[in-house]
Order: sequence, then structure tokens, then C-alpha cells
Amino acid sequence: MDPAISLSFTHEFPTVNPKKSYSFRLYVTDNDPVSIAEVYKNYVKEKGEYKALAEKAAANPNVEKLYGAPHFYLWNKSFLGEDDLKWGQLKNRVQGAFLDWMTELLQQNGEDGKESIQQFQDIQKQDYVDAYQKKALLNGFNYVLRSRDFYSPQIFPRLDEQAKALVAKGVAQLNEPELYEVNKRLLKSVLQETATEVEQWGATDSTKLLNKLQGAGISHAWIGLADWTAAYMKPEFVKQAGEMGYLIASYDSYHSIHKEENQDWNTAIFPDKTLYENATITKKNGEKKAGFLGEGRLLNPTLSLPSVKARMDEIMGTGVAFNSWFIDVDAAGDFNDDYTPGRTTTQEQDMQAKLARMDYIRDEKQLVIGSETGNDFASQTIAFAHGIETPVIKWADPDMRENKTSPYYVGGYWSPAGEIPQRYSKQVPIKEVYRHVYIDPAYSLPLFKLVYNDSVITTHHWEWDSLKIKGEVGTRMLSELLYNVPPLYHIDDKAWEANKELITTHLSVWSPLHQKAVQRAMTDFAILTEDRLVQRTSFGADLQVIANFSASDFSYENQIVKAHSALVIDGKETATFAAPNQ
Repeated sequence: MDPAISLSFTHEFPTVNPKKSYSFRLYVTDNDPVSIAEVYKNYVKEKGEYKALAEKAAANPNVEKLYGAPHFYLWNKSFLGEDDLKWGQLKNRVQGAFLDWMTELLQQNGEDGKESIQQFQDIQKQDYVDAYQKKALLNGFNYVLRSRDFYSPQIFPRLDEQAKALVAKGVAQLNEPELYEVNKRLLKSVLQETATEVEQWGATDSTKLLNKLQGAGISHAWIGLADWTAAYMKPEFVKQAGEMGYLIASYDSYHSIHKEENQDWNTAIFPDKTLYENATITKKNGEKKAGFLGEGRLLNPTLSLPSVKARMDEIMGTGVAFNSWFIDVDAAGDFNDDYTPGRTTTQEQDMQAKLARMDYIRDEKQLVIGSETGNDFASQTIAFAHGIETPVIKWADPDMRENKTSPYYVGGYWSPAGEIPQRYSKQVPIKEVYRHVYIDPAYSLPLFKLVYNDSVITTHHWEWDSLKIKGEVGTRMLSELLYNVPPLYHIDDKAWEANKELITTHLSVWSPLHQKAVQRAMTDFAILTEDRLVQRTSFGADLQVIANFSASDFSYENQIVKAHSALVIDGKETATFAAPNQ
């Protein structure tokens, strides 16, 4: 034993935790990541906590739709798009009593409503509608179409048969998809030939976009929506995605709870209004712990399950055909002690409650579950995770988060007229110091993949999709091949048309590789050059990926791996991918 080697550990047990023990196991292994990961994987299996994707797919065959599937986020939350209106004729339909009714409803929408009202008035005096006005008018229509007060028998005397049937049920009794359907038909009854058929509204960034993905040869995909409201606006879009063989999910969260309702942050609103005072986390100093971005409070997950069940029953009870679900934060490892007098809970109870609510959604609703980050405590529950490959980079850097004139500013969350928010669509460079930590392949080790490659499918955090970092797109594509990581993209019709060749060229090599590799353990990882820029991964005996991140060609088993390229060896078959210079 070397007397210079020592270990010390200091830990303070929270007063709310009755368990006052802490233990370690120390192992001596070979000095390589494969040996280290194997020790940990055996430990997980010893505890009975390893569950392969094959086992998860046996319980829900839809899990197999993740194999070879890129991940797409679609952000449009609009009923109407620019393509759905004949703008030159619009002023002839939005006038008189209907314009007065629109004005009354839009006055409830603050400054945005005032701007829409102004533009509805201004186009009456014009023979054109400019781009800015179109966005303001669309915002106005899309706002009132969500209103439970939209129907008025005086304003809408002519109803089609479907609208009549829904109105007869009582507007107050309609669920959200029904409400949106009747409101669309009410608006169409006024706009008439000025608008396309209701079934076509919003198709450019929904059903038509799905057709483009399928037409590009994408047979498997995971599609995420900003929240379930987007699905309520167009249930046939969700149905079509499922029929095409895709997984389609809504973003959901039970992390924060707000006191005041906000339809654009609906995950933080719960019907049980007692939760804000009676089910939120108290810090050791007696203060309430704030929610995400300092808004609202943090909901105690041990008290959340009845609300989780109520929300999921309501959403799935509408008939909207989701087959997957994404839950923010729950697998990220953010655990809290709650010091609220009379009902203290521990971090361990917090963790178990988060697992329980994900298990409920997975098992009772038969949805393919994913969550943020995907730390290994959740590996038995989730099938996929967003964030462990590229996590959130530097919340605290003002150049990235606050200084809008900085070249590194990642963009804001606000999205005009249903476009992809800049936070997700704006391409930005990364500071060199962060590049070394998060992107530089010389510093990368696939430890999680060496343990969980055939258990949890992991990709990037949605803030850092595959195209987000300027100058690193090619590097990240090579990493996605080498480490068996699904590409993640934010798309609408415009973004797809701009990037489809880049995406499909990569997927032509990545998808068939992932289809096989994800069903196997990552059995080996090797660094092949001194500068660490040529690396190899193996998935069983006959499937290998060699990625050359360097500027020089590399010879591997009598084959040349070109600079900035990857070689896939599948038995006797090979495939190559040349990374784009961007």
C-alpha cells in the first residue's frame, strides 16, 4: 500500500433524514474506461437494477420505434398559418359586427391584443397586408380560437353540421380539442373562401411536414411537441404521426407550480389550487423554494401523484393519440429535502416519487417515456433521455443568457406566430473554454454508453440540438455516429427545407447503424492516436465505428479513414460518412 494514498469524506445528514448511514465500495481496476464501466455495470446488475431496451420493448413494443430514430421537436402552436389565408380578401370578411367582436375578445390579451386590433383596423384602409401585419393578425386569430367565449349566436348564425353538434353539447362542457374544433368552424363560417378548409389549417408545419419526413426516407422518428395544446389544435396530426410509425410525445413537467394561470406555461398550472400553499417545498431556512427561472414554487413530488393522474386522464381521455411522453427534470437528479413542518420529506422520497409518477405514465397509459438528462437512477423507468450527451451549457454566463449583443447569446424563449424560438433555432459559436468541456472529442469518454447503451437511448438537451453550435455541426455528427447518439433537431417547414440535405445525408449512415447498435452493449472503446482525435467504438464482435476528428487521414485495418469522417464496419459491409465543414 502506498502510504501517500488516502481518502477523506465529510457529510452532513439533513435533519429530516432518519437514515444516518453512508457506505462506499472501492475497486481497483485496469486504467481504462471499459474496465471501469464494466465494474459499475456489474454492480448495477448485482442490485437487480439493469433493464435492457429489449425488456422495455417486451412491455411496450413501441419502444422499438426509437431504434434508428432521430429526434425532432416541432414548436408550432398555431391554428392558422400564412398559407391558410387569402390576405388580399381578408378585410372584406373581418368587418362590421365580427370585427367588433374580435376587438372585444382581443382586449383581454394585453399589448399583443392591442397590436392585433390595430392591424385589423389598419388593413381596412389598405389594398395589401405586409409581413409584420400578417404575424399580428395571425396572433389575433390564434388567440381568439383558444377562447371559450368565442361562440356567439348573433355573430355566427351559419354553422355546419359538426359545429351545430358541438354547440348543442354546450360550449362550457366541451373538452379542449372539441372547443378548438368548434371555434375553427365558427371562424371558417365568417372567413368562408378567404380561408382554406379547416382540415388544412396549420398543415404546412404539421401534416405536410410529416409527409416530407416520410418522403425523405425517415421511417422511424421521435417527435416532441412544446405541450399538449399543439395536439389539441390538430389531433389528426398526432394520429397521422402514429400511423406513419413515428413516436409522438408532448413535453410535460411537474417541477414548478404557479399561482396565476398562464396558458403559455400550462404545465405549471394544476386544477387543485391548494397545492401552491400546501404541497410546495420549504428550505431549511423556512423559505419556499422557487420554481424554474425563479417563477412560482417547487412542487413536492411526493404530493403530486393525484394531480399527475388527473392531468394524464384528462389529456388521454380526449382521444388524442399520443404514444410517447417527455417529462422534464424528473430524471435529472434534482432532489430536495422538504422542511415543511408536519410533513417533512427526504431527497430519497423525492426520487422515489418522481420514479413512481413516470412509472404510472409509462404503465397505465402505455407511453414510451423519456426525461431530461437521464441519470442512471431512472434507467429502469425511461427508454430515452435528452441532455446527458450535451447538457445545458452554462446557465450563469451573461454573454450566453443576457447580453443580446454578444455573438454567444443563445436567444430568447419567445416565438412570434408559432415559429421556432431563437433559443432553439439560432446558431451560435461556443466559447473555447466550453468547447473543451462539452464538445472537444479529445476529452470525451463514453462511460454512460459503456454501461447503458442497450438500456437507455441518450441524446442532447433540447437547447443544444445537433445544428445549434456554429462550426461544430460536423464534429457532433461524427460523435453521434461514434457514440450511437440520436441526432436531435428543431424543425418547421422552413428549417426542414434549409437543412434536409444535411440531415438526410447523415441519417442515411446513422439510422441503420443505430438500429443495430442500440440493441447491443457497447463492448469496447479505444483511442487510436496520440492526439486522441481518432477513436473507435465496438458493439459486439462485428460492429465497429471509427471516427477521425483530425485534419489528417488515418489508416485502419488496410482502410483509409479520411480526415473529418467516420467508417462503419458491419461484418463484411462498410459505410462512410464525411462530416460537413460547418
